[in-house]
Order: sequence, then structure tokens, then C-alpha cells
Amino acid sequence: MGFFPGFQTIQPNPTNWYLIVMSNNYESIDNALNTTSDIIESENKSSKIKPIDVTREGHIDKDYEYSRANLYSLIEKGQEAINGIMEVAGEGGSPRAYEVAGQLIKSVADTTDKLIDLQKKLKEVEEDSKKTTNNVTNNAVFVGSTSELQKMLKQGFLNNKE
Repeated sequence: MGFFPGFQTIQPNPTNWYLIVMSNNYESIDNALNTTSDIIESENKSSKIKPIDVTREGHIDKDYEYSRANLYSLIEKGQEAINGIMEVAGEGGSPRAYEVAGQLIKSVADTTDKLIDLQKKLKEVEEDSKKTTNNVTNNAVFVGSTSELQKMLKQGFLNNKE
């Protein structure tokens, strides 16, 4: 054994030191822990891989459903909070309680507006995905003199009138 655990050192000449890896890479660890290591190969269990929808439409639908569910949840919780604060405001008659109730009502109303906006945005996205752009660009270049161009234009106009 040399200076490095798990390695043997040999010295061919005094200026060059070489390290040789021992046959068992875990031998030094086994010696330090007073154990033996056995390598056990595990069996590959075949599992069914579910295909992932990588299309844009799949993501749009998933995001829409997630956003819609969150908005519904927020609206329901907001309505419960409004009912609770209205009871507190009615019992105590505190102006602050009525102020909080008004803010909650406004918040729930804004959330319902967001739900409608979500419907509009989904409709726009679906329309955008259905649209196809058919842009045809015709670039015509005339090579010649201006007098030749005038002659061609006059002949073209005369031929189109007939």
C-alpha cells in the first residue's frame, strides 16, 4: 500500500511516481468499514409508459381546464368568505367589516370576469390554430428599357379591352 488508499504505488525511478488501480475499487471502503461488498444486479421491471400529449392543443386544453378549475375554486371560496364577513358585519355593525365585505364582493366579481375572459381567450386561440396563412408573393422583374416597358403595357391594356 502506498500513500493513497485503494491504490498501489510503484516507483520506476525516483522522479516519477505512478498509481496502479487495485482490482476491487471498493476494497479500501470495505476494509475501512469492516464489511464485504457484493454487486447485485436488479431485474428490469417492465412498466407501461404512458404516451405524453406533446401537441400544442393538448397543452392548451390542459391549461384551460386547470385555469378554469382554479377560478371556480377561487369564486367558491370568495363566496364563502363573503357570507362569513356579512355575518360578522351584521352582528358587530363595524364599518371596517362592511368595507372588507365590499372588497371581497369586488374580488369575486373580478374573478368571474376572468372566467369569462378565459372563455374568450380559448376561443381566440382555437380560431388562430384553425387559420392558415396562404400568402402568395409574386415578384416579377422586367429587364429592358422604359420604352419597351411602355410598349408592353400598351399592348397589354389593348389586349385586355378586347
